[in-house]
Amino acid sequence: MPVSLLFLDLSDKKFLILVVGPTAVGKTALCIKLAKKFETEIISCDSRQFYREMNLGTAKPSREELREVNHHLIDSLSILQEYDVRKFESDALKILGGLFERKNGVVVTGGSGLFADALTEGMDEIPSVNPEIRDQIIKEYQRNGLEWLQDQISRLDPDYFAIVDRQNPQRLMRALEVIRGTGGKFSSFRKKSKIKRPFQTLKIGLNRDREELYQRIDLRMDQMINEGLFEEAEALFEFRNLNALQTVGYSEIFGFFEGKYDREEAVRLLKRNSRRYAKRQLTWFRRDEAIRWFHPDQESEIFAWIEDQMGLNPLSLATQL
Repeated sequence: MPVSLLFLDLSDKKFLILVVGPTAVGKTALCIKLAKKFETEIISCDSRQFYREMNLGTAKPSREELREVNHHLIDSLSILQEYDVRKFESDALKILGGLFERKNGVVVTGGSGLFADALTEGMDEIPSVNPEIRDQIIKEYQRNGLEWLQDQISRLDPDYFAIVDRQNPQRLMRALEVIRGTGGKFSSFRKKSKIKRPFQTLKIGLNRDREELYQRIDLRMDQMINEGLFEEAEALFEFRNLNALQTVGYSEIFGFFEGKYDREEAVRLLKRNSRRYAKRQLTWFRRDEAIRWFHPDQESEIFAWIEDQMGLNPLSLATQL
Protein backbone atom coordinates (compact mmCIF):
# COMPACT_ATOMS: atom_id res chain seq x y z
CA MET A 1 0.00 0.00 0.00
CA PRO A 2 1.45 3.45 -0.89
CA VAL A 3 2.61 5.41 2.11
CA SER A 4 0.19 8.24 1.31
CA LEU A 5 -2.77 5.86 1.67
CA LEU A 6 -1.47 4.61 4.98
CA PHE A 7 -1.37 8.22 6.15
CA LEU A 8 -5.03 8.63 5.32
CA ASP A 9 -5.94 5.44 7.17
CA LEU A 10 -4.12 6.36 10.36
CA SER A 11 -4.58 9.96 11.42
CA ASP A 12 -4.22 13.59 10.42
CA LYS A 13 -0.98 13.97 12.37
CA LYS A 14 1.60 16.01 10.49
CA PHE A 15 5.29 15.15 10.28
CA LEU A 16 8.23 17.31 9.25
CA ILE A 17 11.11 15.05 8.23
CA LEU A 18 14.23 17.15 8.80
CA VAL A 19 17.48 15.91 7.22
CA VAL A 20 20.62 17.76 8.28
CA GLY A 21 24.36 17.23 8.10
CA PRO A 22 27.59 18.72 6.82
CA THR A 23 28.23 19.84 3.27
CA ALA A 24 28.87 17.06 0.73
CA VAL A 25 27.62 14.33 3.06
CA GLY A 26 24.82 13.24 0.69
CA LYS A 27 21.65 15.00 1.86
CA THR A 28 20.22 15.75 -1.59
CA ALA A 29 20.24 12.17 -2.88
CA LEU A 30 18.65 10.79 0.27
CA CYS A 31 15.97 13.48 0.46
CA ILE A 32 14.84 12.85 -3.11
CA LYS A 33 14.42 9.16 -2.26
CA LEU A 34 12.54 10.08 0.92
CA ALA A 35 10.22 12.44 -0.94
CA LYS A 36 9.45 9.80 -3.54
CA LYS A 37 8.85 7.08 -0.96
CA PHE A 38 6.53 9.23 1.12
CA GLU A 39 4.99 10.91 -1.95
CA THR A 40 5.77 14.43 -0.80
CA GLU A 41 7.88 17.52 -1.52
CA ILE A 42 11.10 19.12 -0.27
CA ILE A 43 11.71 22.49 1.38
CA SER A 44 15.28 23.78 1.45
CA CYS A 45 16.61 25.38 4.62
CA ASP A 46 20.02 25.98 3.07
CA SER A 47 20.66 29.71 3.43
CA ARG A 48 22.90 29.76 0.33
CA GLN A 49 20.61 27.95 -2.10
CA PHE A 50 17.86 30.59 -1.98
CA TYR A 51 19.69 32.78 -4.48
CA ARG A 52 19.24 32.37 -8.22
CA GLU A 53 22.63 33.79 -9.16
CA MET A 54 24.57 31.38 -6.93
CA ASN A 55 24.65 27.88 -8.37
CA LEU A 56 27.94 26.00 -8.45
CA GLY A 57 29.26 27.51 -5.23
CA THR A 58 26.18 26.45 -3.26
CA ALA A 59 25.98 22.85 -4.54
CA LYS A 60 22.32 23.12 -5.46
CA PRO A 61 20.47 20.04 -6.68
CA SER A 62 20.98 19.56 -10.40
CA ARG A 63 18.22 20.40 -12.89
CA GLU A 64 17.53 16.69 -13.22
CA GLU A 65 17.20 16.32 -9.45
CA LEU A 66 14.90 19.34 -9.24
CA ARG A 67 12.66 17.77 -11.87
CA GLU A 68 12.41 14.49 -9.94
CA VAL A 69 10.73 16.07 -6.89
CA ASN A 70 9.12 19.45 -6.31
CA HIS A 71 11.51 21.68 -4.32
CA HIS A 72 10.68 24.90 -2.46
CA LEU A 73 12.93 27.86 -1.54
CA ILE A 74 15.62 27.07 -4.09
CA ASP A 75 16.27 29.92 -6.58
CA SER A 76 13.52 31.85 -4.79
CA LEU A 77 15.51 35.09 -4.34
CA SER A 78 17.98 37.40 -6.01
CA ILE A 79 21.22 38.30 -4.27
CA LEU A 80 20.00 41.91 -4.48
CA GLN A 81 17.12 41.13 -2.10
CA GLU A 82 17.54 41.42 1.66
CA TYR A 83 16.63 38.21 3.45
CA ASP A 84 17.16 36.86 6.91
CA VAL A 85 16.23 33.93 9.11
CA ARG A 86 13.03 35.53 10.35
CA LYS A 87 11.75 35.99 6.82
CA PHE A 88 12.71 32.41 6.08
CA GLU A 89 10.79 31.20 9.14
CA SER A 90 7.68 33.00 7.92
CA ASP A 91 8.02 31.83 4.31
CA ALA A 92 8.74 28.22 5.20
CA LEU A 93 5.82 28.00 7.63
CA LYS A 94 3.46 29.30 4.94
CA ILE A 95 4.72 26.69 2.48
CA LEU A 96 4.42 23.98 5.10
CA GLY A 97 0.86 25.03 5.86
CA GLY A 98 -0.09 24.65 2.22
CA LEU A 99 1.63 21.29 1.85
CA PHE A 100 0.13 19.90 5.04
CA GLU A 101 -3.34 20.53 3.60
CA ARG A 102 -2.53 17.83 1.04
CA LYS A 103 0.17 15.75 2.69
CA ASN A 104 0.90 14.37 6.13
CA GLY A 105 4.67 14.46 5.73
CA VAL A 106 7.11 17.01 4.26
CA VAL A 107 10.89 16.72 3.85
CA VAL A 108 13.03 19.68 4.92
CA THR A 109 16.78 19.66 4.39
CA GLY A 110 19.88 21.83 4.48
CA GLY A 111 23.13 22.49 6.25
CA SER A 112 22.15 25.81 7.85
CA GLY A 113 21.50 24.97 11.49
CA LEU A 114 20.13 28.39 12.39
CA PHE A 115 17.49 28.19 9.65
CA ALA A 116 16.53 24.62 10.54
CA ASP A 117 16.12 25.60 14.19
CA ALA A 118 14.01 28.63 13.28
CA LEU A 119 11.56 26.45 11.37
CA THR A 120 11.28 23.64 13.90
CA GLU A 121 11.65 25.53 17.19
CA GLY A 122 11.11 29.22 16.48
CA MET A 123 13.42 32.20 16.71
CA ASP A 124 14.86 33.63 19.90
CA GLU A 125 14.07 37.25 20.67
CA ILE A 126 17.34 39.05 20.08
CA PRO A 127 17.27 42.53 21.65
CA SER A 128 17.33 45.66 19.51
CA VAL A 129 20.56 47.64 19.60
CA ASN A 130 21.31 51.31 18.94
CA PRO A 131 22.02 51.64 15.17
CA GLU A 132 25.06 53.76 15.97
CA ILE A 133 26.73 50.69 17.47
CA ARG A 134 26.31 48.75 14.24
CA ASP A 135 27.56 51.69 12.16
CA GLN A 136 30.68 51.84 14.32
CA ILE A 137 31.28 48.10 14.00
CA ILE A 138 30.92 48.28 10.21
CA LYS A 139 33.57 51.02 10.09
CA GLU A 140 35.92 48.99 12.31
CA TYR A 141 35.39 45.91 10.14
CA GLN A 142 36.12 47.85 6.95
CA ARG A 143 39.28 49.21 8.55
CA ASN A 144 40.54 46.03 10.25
CA GLY A 145 39.19 43.16 8.15
CA LEU A 146 37.60 39.77 8.74
CA GLU A 147 40.33 38.38 11.01
CA TRP A 148 39.77 41.23 13.47
CA LEU A 149 36.06 40.49 13.50
CA GLN A 150 36.69 36.78 14.06
CA ASP A 151 39.05 37.59 16.93
CA GLN A 152 36.43 39.78 18.59
CA ILE A 153 33.81 37.01 18.64
CA SER A 154 36.36 34.36 19.55
CA ARG A 155 37.33 36.29 22.68
CA LEU A 156 33.95 37.71 23.67
CA ASP A 157 31.66 34.77 22.87
CA PRO A 158 33.59 31.51 22.25
CA ASP A 159 30.39 29.43 22.40
CA TYR A 160 28.91 31.25 19.41
CA PHE A 161 32.27 31.36 17.63
CA ALA A 162 32.39 27.56 17.73
CA ILE A 163 29.27 27.23 15.58
CA VAL A 164 29.00 30.41 13.49
CA ASP A 165 30.04 30.62 9.82
CA ARG A 166 33.30 32.46 10.42
CA GLN A 167 33.52 33.57 6.81
CA ASN A 168 30.24 35.48 7.09
CA PRO A 169 30.99 38.99 8.42
CA GLN A 170 27.29 39.88 8.61
CA ARG A 171 26.60 37.23 11.23
CA LEU A 172 29.77 38.10 13.14
CA MET A 173 28.92 41.81 13.15
CA ARG A 174 25.38 41.05 14.31
CA ALA A 175 26.78 39.10 17.26
CA LEU A 176 29.26 41.84 18.11
CA GLU A 177 26.62 44.58 18.08
CA VAL A 178 24.47 42.59 20.53
CA ILE A 179 27.50 41.98 22.76
CA ARG A 180 28.39 45.66 22.81
CA GLY A 181 24.81 46.86 23.08
CA THR A 182 23.74 44.57 25.92
CA GLY A 183 26.95 43.67 27.70
CA GLY A 184 26.03 40.00 27.43
CA LYS A 185 27.04 37.18 25.12
CA PHE A 186 25.13 36.78 21.87
CA SER A 187 24.83 33.04 22.58
CA SER A 188 22.97 33.79 25.83
CA PHE A 189 20.02 35.11 23.83
CA ARG A 190 19.79 31.91 21.79
CA LYS A 191 18.75 29.56 24.61
CA LYS A 192 15.11 30.45 25.14
CA SER A 193 12.22 27.99 25.32
CA LYS A 194 11.17 26.24 22.12
CA ILE A 195 7.95 27.09 20.31
CA LYS A 196 5.41 24.28 20.05
CA ARG A 197 4.72 23.71 16.36
CA PRO A 198 1.53 22.07 15.03
CA PHE A 199 3.56 19.21 13.60
CA GLN A 200 5.99 16.59 14.85
CA THR A 201 9.59 16.92 13.70
CA LEU A 202 11.61 13.79 12.97
CA LYS A 203 15.27 14.81 12.94
CA ILE A 204 17.75 12.80 10.89
CA GLY A 205 21.46 13.61 10.88
CA LEU A 206 23.78 12.30 8.16
CA ASN A 207 27.49 11.87 8.73
CA ARG A 208 30.48 9.94 7.42
CA ASP A 209 33.93 9.13 8.75
CA ARG A 210 35.97 12.32 8.73
CA GLU A 211 38.44 11.09 6.11
CA GLU A 212 35.61 9.95 3.85
CA LEU A 213 33.74 13.25 4.28
CA TYR A 214 36.82 15.39 3.64
CA GLN A 215 37.63 13.42 0.49
CA ARG A 216 34.09 14.04 -0.77
CA ILE A 217 34.44 17.75 -0.02
CA ASP A 218 37.72 17.97 -1.95
CA LEU A 219 36.29 16.01 -4.89
CA ARG A 220 33.18 18.16 -4.95
CA MET A 221 35.30 21.30 -5.00
CA ASP A 222 37.38 19.96 -7.90
CA GLN A 223 34.16 19.20 -9.76
CA MET A 224 32.78 22.69 -9.08
CA ILE A 225 35.96 24.28 -10.39
CA ASN A 226 35.92 22.10 -13.51
CA GLU A 227 32.29 23.06 -14.14
CA GLY A 228 33.07 26.80 -13.93
CA LEU A 229 33.07 27.97 -10.32
CA PHE A 230 35.75 30.63 -10.96
CA GLU A 231 33.78 31.94 -13.94
CA GLU A 232 30.59 32.08 -11.87
CA ALA A 233 32.40 33.98 -9.12
CA GLU A 234 33.88 36.38 -11.69
CA ALA A 235 30.38 37.23 -12.91
CA LEU A 236 29.39 38.00 -9.30
CA PHE A 237 32.58 39.87 -8.37
CA GLU A 238 31.02 43.34 -8.57
CA PHE A 239 28.44 42.23 -5.98
CA ARG A 240 31.01 40.73 -3.60
CA ASN A 241 30.06 43.02 -0.71
CA LEU A 242 26.45 41.83 -0.63
CA ASN A 243 25.44 39.75 2.36
CA ALA A 244 24.47 36.76 0.22
CA LEU A 245 28.03 36.42 -1.09
CA GLN A 246 29.77 36.51 2.29
CA THR A 247 30.20 32.76 2.27
CA VAL A 248 32.60 29.89 1.72
CA GLY A 249 32.90 29.06 -1.96
CA TYR A 250 32.97 32.65 -3.19
CA SER A 251 34.96 34.79 -0.76
CA GLU A 252 38.12 32.73 -1.41
CA ILE A 253 37.87 33.34 -5.16
CA PHE A 254 37.12 37.02 -4.67
CA GLY A 255 40.42 37.25 -2.76
CA PHE A 256 42.18 35.80 -5.81
CA PHE A 257 40.52 38.35 -8.11
CA GLU A 258 41.59 41.11 -5.74
CA GLY A 259 45.21 39.98 -6.11
CA LYS A 260 45.67 38.79 -2.53
CA TYR A 261 47.01 35.38 -3.64
CA ASP A 262 47.28 33.16 -6.73
CA ARG A 263 44.76 30.68 -8.12
CA GLU A 264 46.47 27.69 -6.52
CA GLU A 265 46.15 29.29 -3.09
CA ALA A 266 42.50 30.11 -3.79
CA VAL A 267 41.81 26.44 -4.49
CA ARG A 268 43.62 25.42 -1.31
CA LEU A 269 41.55 27.89 0.71
CA LEU A 270 38.32 26.71 -0.93
CA LYS A 271 38.96 23.15 0.18
CA ARG A 272 40.30 24.05 3.62
CA ASN A 273 37.46 26.43 4.45
CA SER A 274 34.84 23.97 3.17
CA ARG A 275 36.25 21.30 5.49
CA ARG A 276 36.22 23.76 8.39
CA TYR A 277 32.66 24.74 7.54
CA ALA A 278 31.62 21.08 7.65
CA LYS A 279 33.22 20.76 11.09
CA ARG A 280 31.25 23.76 12.39
CA GLN A 281 28.04 22.35 10.93
CA LEU A 282 28.58 19.12 12.84
CA THR A 283 29.34 21.05 16.02
CA TRP A 284 25.99 22.84 15.68
CA PHE A 285 23.92 19.75 14.95
CA ARG A 286 25.53 17.53 17.56
CA ARG A 287 24.23 19.72 20.34
CA ASP A 288 20.69 18.59 19.44
CA GLU A 289 20.02 15.32 21.23
CA ALA A 290 16.80 14.78 19.24
CA ILE A 291 18.75 14.10 16.04
CA ARG A 292 19.04 10.43 15.07
CA TRP A 293 22.33 9.89 13.25
CA PHE A 294 22.89 7.62 10.25
CA HIS A 295 25.41 7.01 7.49
CA PRO A 296 23.83 8.07 4.17
CA ASP A 297 24.12 4.49 2.90
CA GLN A 298 21.79 3.25 5.66
CA GLU A 299 18.72 3.98 3.58
CA SER A 300 16.67 0.98 4.73
CA GLU A 301 17.40 1.80 8.37
CA ILE A 302 16.42 5.44 7.83
CA PHE A 303 13.16 4.51 6.11
CA ALA A 304 12.33 1.99 8.85
CA TRP A 305 13.02 4.51 11.60
CA ILE A 306 10.80 7.13 9.99
CA GLU A 307 7.99 4.62 9.47
CA ASP A 308 8.30 3.51 13.07
CA GLN A 309 8.10 7.09 14.33
CA MET A 310 5.06 7.71 12.15
CA GLY A 311 3.42 4.47 13.18
CA LEU A 312 3.60 3.03 9.67
CA ASN A 313 5.43 -0.24 10.26
CA PRO A 314 3.37 -3.36 11.06
CA LEU A 315 4.36 -3.52 14.74
CA SER A 316 3.59 0.16 15.38
CA LEU A 317 0.38 -0.08 13.37
CA ALA A 318 -0.81 -3.03 15.44
CA THR A 319 -0.58 -1.00 18.62
CA GLN A 320 -2.91 1.65 17.15
CA LEU A 321 -5.68 -0.73 16.03
